[in-house]
Amino acid sequence: MNTQLKDFKEKAVHKRVEDIKLYINGEFVDAESGVTFENINPFTNQVNNNVAEGRAADMDKAVAAAKYAFEKGPWGSLKVSERMKYINRIADLIDEEIEDIAILESLDTGLPISQTKNMTARAAENFRFYSRMVQAKLHGEAYPVDNEFLNYTIYKPLGVVGLITPWNAPFMLETWKVAPALATGNTVILKPGELSPLTANKLAEIIDKAGLPSGVFNVVHGFGETAGARLVEHPSVKAISFTGETTTGSTIIKNSADSLKKTSMELGGKSPLIVFNDADLDRALDAAVWGIFSFNGERCTSNARVFLHKNIKDKFVAALKERVANIKIGDPMDPSTELGPLIGKEHFNKVKSYIELAKEEGCEVVQGVVPEEVKAGNFVPPTLLLNATNDMRVCQEEIFGPVMAVIEFETEEEVIAAANDVKYGLAGFVWTNDIKRGHRIAHAVEAGMIWINAQNVRDLRIPFGGTKASGIGREGGHYAIFEFYTEPKVIHVALGDHHIPQFGKVKK
Repeated sequence: MNTQLKDFKEKAVHKRVEDIKLYINGEFVDAESGVTFENINPFTNQVNNNVAEGRAADMDKAVAAAKYAFEKGPWGSLKVSERMKYINRIADLIDEEIEDIAILESLDTGLPISQTKNMTARAAENFRFYSRMVQAKLHGEAYPVDNEFLNYTIYKPLGVVGLITPWNAPFMLETWKVAPALATGNTVILKPGELSPLTANKLAEIIDKAGLPSGVFNVVHGFGETAGARLVEHPSVKAISFTGETTTGSTIIKNSADSLKKTSMELGGKSPLIVFNDADLDRALDAAVWGIFSFNGERCTSNARVFLHKNIKDKFVAALKERVANIKIGDPMDPSTELGPLIGKEHFNKVKSYIELAKEEGCEVVQGVVPEEVKAGNFVPPTLLLNATNDMRVCQEEIFGPVMAVIEFETEEEVIAAANDVKYGLAGFVWTNDIKRGHRIAHAVEAGMIWINAQNVRDLRIPFGGTKASGIGREGGHYAIFEFYTEPKVIHVALGDHHIPQFGKVKK
């Protein structure tokens, strides 16, 4: 074993980490109630640490701090170039902490360390990207009107924004929201997923070290029905960006209505991956396996439904069975691990119940084997649901685990209808060497994002989001800075003495 790997393994042991406080107004503080909750390691099911449980009173403190920082602190009046110095400083500090962040992410979520390292590297780029985007693109338009007027637009930050993030890939998704919110001049309250608080706390430490003015960035840990609900209903919060489960998203939209907040919802998915008989089957196989079994299957864009043309189904299924048997299941801290444990016991039991339901609905269930030495963790092996039909509950409902339903099709029209016959519409994938057909499918499938002959590769410049029950609004690129985190203001300037009607003037 080389020295570097040995040092890493010694550092990346499953052990209790320091307890976590809230981060409000530039300080790490206990919850007003003094209450904490346990954060459980999904690999050992032992306690990682205790976390301060924020409630309504703590959220009110955070909102007050963020409002003051926006309205009376220096953040709202900073020049863009000065604000970007902070944003780029955050990115530099993330780069310095990549290994520690990756370890904390794996401890918290059960995601394999090889995957969390890649995700944390992308998190730094989130900040650099929005620094470049705001400086280059955040400008308005100008319209002269008949030499009498000049109308122009500017884009102003909203004020206090609330960001509610999920427990899967938490650090990457937190920075995906925090970076554009801060770069456009807003102040932020982050309510991270209660099942994965470690890297949200690390982000608070990094931003504190970067020296942002007090109150600009705040983290309130806690539960959705208390801390989250107060953030959503608070009248001083101007917008809520949420990533998570569809039912929760619907509730947030309802509860935001009274204060007329802007909302952006990135919700659930049941995405199709369609393989035609003329596809590059080896590459399609790689993409299908990666797309559902990476991130432990806990990814909204995962290809949970795989549609196989009948002429290649048997060959493709045989290859899927071989892959499933060989996926490395194990300790998320082991760099060779490909599939780790699910986030918690409740979710573990939910996923297992869907596998039992699949058997009742008539599927043949094929699974890998969880090694005896890791059975203390929340492991669901990579699972294939064969002989599935699209009307089954296991093909209609989001399982959010390493479970792939395999469905046979014969015609293009048939597979389009089946792909769309689901309440979700987040992502889709099509594999074919007939590029005309690829475009036809991409246009016809009801989803916010479609990949042709490609795995799920993200580009920060393009919109990310879904249709139907998969969400409202878009993250990413100029869509975030123009459509969500800022508001346009129109300014009309008279260039001369244009005609103004003179009501009530006495004629001489």
